Amino acid sequence: MQKIKLGSKALTAIREADPMMNSYNVEFAEVTGGTFWKAYTPEQVAGTEEFHVEPKEGGIAALYGDLMQVYAPIDLKNETIRKRAKELGPLWIRVSGTWATKTYYDFDNETGGTPPEGYLNVLTKEQWLGVLDFVKAVDGKLMVSVANCPGLHAADEPWTPVEAEKLFSLSKAYGVPIEAAEFANEPNMMEDTGFPAGYTAADYRRDQDLFFAWMKENYPEALAVGPSNLDAGDSGFGPGADNGPAGGVENIASTMVSCDELLDGTKVALDVYSYHYYNGVSERLASVMPHAHWPAEKANSEAYLATAGNMARANTGFRDRYVPDGQMWVTESGDAGGGGDTWASTYLDVLRSLNELGEFGMITDGVIFHNTLASSDYGWLDHHDFSPRPNYFAALLWNRLMGTTVLDPQEELRMGAHVFARSRKDGKEGTVYLIINNDVENSTMVELPEGKECQAYVLEGENGNMRARVMTLNGRPLVISENNELPKMDPITVSNELVLAPGACAFIVVE
Repeated sequence: MQKIKLGSKALTAIREADPMMNSYNVEFAEVTGGTFWKAYTPEQVAGTEEFHVEPKEGGIAALYGDLMQVYAPIDLKNETIRKRAKELGPLWIRVSGTWATKTYYDFDNETGGTPPEGYLNVLTKEQWLGVLDFVKAVDGKLMVSVANCPGLHAADEPWTPVEAEKLFSLSKAYGVPIEAAEFANEPNMMEDTGFPAGYTAADYRRDQDLFFAWMKENYPEALAVGPSNLDAGDSGFGPGADNGPAGGVENIASTMVSCDELLDGTKVALDVYSYHYYNGVSERLASVMPHAHWPAEKANSEAYLATAGNMARANTGFRDRYVPDGQMWVTESGDAGGGGDTWASTYLDVLRSLNELGEFGMITDGVIFHNTLASSDYGWLDHHDFSPRPNYFAALLWNRLMGTTVLDPQEELRMGAHVFARSRKDGKEGTVYLIINNDVENSTMVELPEGKECQAYVLEGENGNMRARVMTLNGRPLVISENNELPKMDPITVSNELVLAPGACAFIVVE
């Protein structure tokens, strides 16, 4: 049994963190309607049925027909999704994705719903106003990416702002300006992300400069964010053959270029450095990228939980090179690439999710955009009825309790004892600790500050099941009431010591 002693010494402040650190994505494909990852069956989520697809010639692209389905546009006017999002507090909302790179903005109803040549999707004015209304209703800040596909220009022709102007001008006129933008989603995948045929890193550098120069001249209030690339670097992406760096991430696209190739020599400075992070790929893609997939039995392991921190450290060098003293944003993050693992919607993924938030704040300042709010198996909310999953409640507690001052917890990360500390969100004197017992076989004993009563929020899978779809708070199931309200999330008062069961997490508020 691991033992942790809280409050034995005064804690040292490390940095001030962004109050919107724990933000989220709304997929562009959700806004327009389109293809996205098929949901797993209840048996696959529970771990009683194996998910497997046979690899095909052509790699991932050949599997998409088996792994995707068409979804109708999400209803962002729905009262439930707005209530759930507003509870999370004022946050950044990123509306982007590969889908956005290939979308035509039909704000004058001229296409009849048929994409012009060289585009694959159409965004209507009504759909975009729905996004803007949603952002306004939940007190959010809007981030986007823009079209850059064969319909807009050829590879040997410069990018033009004709489409971007539609998006930016309508948003500003409506009173919900775009406050941050990236040129593209995962541009290091080149043509696979939707760029014109024959597009090169040099073409990208030319066009990113054109976009941000145009934006800074016409919409100077918007932050220039980039490159939002998917690059494993030396992070240990996936377990690999021997729990080392993965050997299959390059198979995710036909052409992959590096972060340096995307940014070295660009002339318009970025305001924020950004990248995408997943621990690896989900079961959907495991057959073609086996070294980049983690099995469920390792989802609590030290190597698995270390991946987020390793990725952040690997990217700080790029940030320091291209955006000195700037923030670092993870503009997509979640359980696993490919829509999430079978356990992404269960309590098991809460350990990874909370650990990423805690460790990121220890390394740097910035924002993590969880992918997604309500799409696929890694969404905070179920796509159909917007019912909250365990990670939603974990994010809600983080946003309600954890302040912006990151503190040194004076505890080394180790199996059964991942400890993080922050100031109190309510502004009162004291400390909020997050403790993750990632040991699923042994309890962890927490010695509390002598003579003080503390407030504890203890999280577990229902009935002790790590793959439970319902999470408990101090033993009470976190489920929506009959009148569609969130459950009470009150703490228990504890003193002297607290024993965390195997696999449990806890927020502990100390005065």
